[in-house]
Amino acid sequence: MRKLALLGASLLTLAVQPLLAQESPPSEPAAAPAAADDAAPAHGSARKGPERRFTGEDLFNLAAAADPQISPDGRRIAYVRRANDIMSDRAVSSIWLLDTQTGAEIPIAGRTGDAFSPRWSPDGKRLAYVSTEGGGAQLWVRWMDGGEAAKLTGLPTSPSSIAWSPDGRSIAYTMLVKDEAPSFGKAPANKPEGAKWAEPLEVHELLTYRADGQGYLEPGFEKIFLVSATGGAPRQLTFGPYHDGGPLSWSRDGTTLYFSADRRPDWQNDPLESNIYALDVAGGAVTRLTTRKGPDANPLVSPDGRMIAYVGFDDRLRAYENSGLYVMNRDGSGSRRLAADWDYSVDGAAWDADGRGLYVQYDDRGETKVARIGLDGSVRTVATGLANSDFDRPYSGGSFSVAGNDAIAFTAGTPQRPAEVALAAGGKTRTLTDLSRTLAATKALGEVRKISAASSFDGLAIDGWLTLPPGYREGQRVPLILEIHGGPFAAYGPHFAADNQLYAAAGYAVLSANPRGSTSYGEAFANAIDKNYPGNDYFDLMSIVDRAIELGIADPDALFVTGGSGGGVLTSWIVGKTDRFKAAVAQKPVINWTTQALTADGPAFFGRYWMGAMPWENQATYWSHSPLSLIANVKTPTMVVVGSQDYRTPVSESEQYYTALRLRGVPTALVKVPGASHGGIAARPSQAAAKASAILAWFEKYRKGWTPPAATASTPSSPASESPQP
Repeated sequence: MRKLALLGASLLTLAVQPLLAQESPPSEPAAAPAAADDAAPAHGSARKGPERRFTGEDLFNLAAAADPQISPDGRRIAYVRRANDIMSDRAVSSIWLLDTQTGAEIPIAGRTGDAFSPRWSPDGKRLAYVSTEGGGAQLWVRWMDGGEAAKLTGLPTSPSSIAWSPDGRSIAYTMLVKDEAPSFGKAPANKPEGAKWAEPLEVHELLTYRADGQGYLEPGFEKIFLVSATGGAPRQLTFGPYHDGGPLSWSRDGTTLYFSADRRPDWQNDPLESNIYALDVAGGAVTRLTTRKGPDANPLVSPDGRMIAYVGFDDRLRAYENSGLYVMNRDGSGSRRLAADWDYSVDGAAWDADGRGLYVQYDDRGETKVARIGLDGSVRTVATGLANSDFDRPYSGGSFSVAGNDAIAFTAGTPQRPAEVALAAGGKTRTLTDLSRTLAATKALGEVRKISAASSFDGLAIDGWLTLPPGYREGQRVPLILEIHGGPFAAYGPHFAADNQLYAAAGYAVLSANPRGSTSYGEAFANAIDKNYPGNDYFDLMSIVDRAIELGIADPDALFVTGGSGGGVLTSWIVGKTDRFKAAVAQKPVINWTTQALTADGPAFFGRYWMGAMPWENQATYWSHSPLSLIANVKTPTMVVVGSQDYRTPVSESEQYYTALRLRGVPTALVKVPGASHGGIAARPSQAAAKASAILAWFEKYRKGWTPPAATASTPSSPASESPQP
């Protein structure tokens, strides 16, 4: 599905670890955090025993499960194991096979290259996947009985959205088909032999000409292909100057493929629009099935072939919409929304075996679950405790698949454990893997507690999770880091977060809160910041910090704040509103909404959906919500962190803020993460550890605060004197 979370990024946990303790009252004097030098682990003969604290070195030992795909008969699960590798300094992906009865598992792909996207054939006898073994990403198939695997393709770009035909004879996929780059003029023709001239000019004509994590985009379009399941030449099925995207779904007779796309001439100017299309595999005819204004995506053909389920919403030009679950007849008629009054956003869906309902993934107050939605509109939760496979921050998320017997394989975790593979079947849930056994046995991790507060703005209930220092004693006051999530349309929850555990190991409590604008609390809660961001979410965050103080946990004289992306926006907004925090770290923030709207990789999105106008149409709105407008108030020492290849909140945003702070005489430092994109700022374990260490060192440096010289001092507004924004 196509949900834009342009500024970020994404549980009732299993009984593997104790999860949430109750809020408990006050109070004892403060304890100082461990000094930065003290937090460094001893090495070699200097060690006096096992290092029980969680350290940056431990990031290289983390592993998590992702994309669990259960076989049609429910006997086996193929899943992707993501494990940080100390030699390549990145997460490597391999595919493992689990026996659902015994729990036995074996590796089946990824020994000499990454392997991912496992997909079972309809009869469960073969497994298709993508692997970089031997070079670029290619489509492979493994015969499960004999254990032999064959590379089917030699493609110029990576295949995705793998979909087996119902008879198992073909595999459809999508792939970028490159076009020639546009050009104007040319260099002189008389280049001498052996001369070394400069690279040719780059010419860009796309509205979105670069994308975070991809860099400057190569000209071309995503198209649908078909290849024999035993190999051979692929056949391109769709054509034209627009992207035809997955997921793909086959009709039961194998004659039609369903996909989503925006095939209008002005597709570049509408970042959300897409419709469901039917593709005649033999003749190539494409028929549009949905017509409303808004995104329709993720088509899924029912077991009997009579209906197509899909997800989408009516585009009302708001910053956020819940994605609903719809069904229609296979010719596009009779479309209707299931459980229309269910105030949650659908993220992933699968038909149940009898075709009388669908399983969907959704977030509920920071926790990720799976529900069954019947064609009659009934809803019941069938799996809880889902977890995503990322390591750094406690975002909601996860993935699941469903067998022919309605058994559900899913990724599950706790605040102390990254994602494992779990199975829900016959009314029972079992965790099948134990990837974090060593972590649990050797490291003392911080306990995570849920707290809630009423916002001082309007009484809105705000949830948060406190990660406490290991060995925390009741009534002990400790320094607090307010760590704010990105998105802003995203949610934190009771999930594993390496950053939080590193901060906790240094003696801090870490507060991960969900202010208004967060998802999983209903559409109205998320849209409370529509055309008003940042705004009254400030009061939500101050209120839950006050609650942590009231509980006797947070030391009111040792408060710190950080956050990334949308959290960086709010960090820089907060220090322009109050000086209650001793120090701050704004990570990959937006500082000036005008420059953000015109340089980020979503130029058609920010102005229209978040501000309600373009910068030249309503500059006052852009400036009034830009943290740069508050720079004269800032006197909190503020570090700025950004990836050097961030195209979502471009590097220039961080550079503007750093320069403004320097000109104001406020202590600051600009930290760039070499080679890192916005979404990949913590992708390399060494850089993730170094970033967390830099943040802790900054907080330690200003633990006792900073007094500005009289000449540069200015008086920021206090929380009590702030006026709410309408």
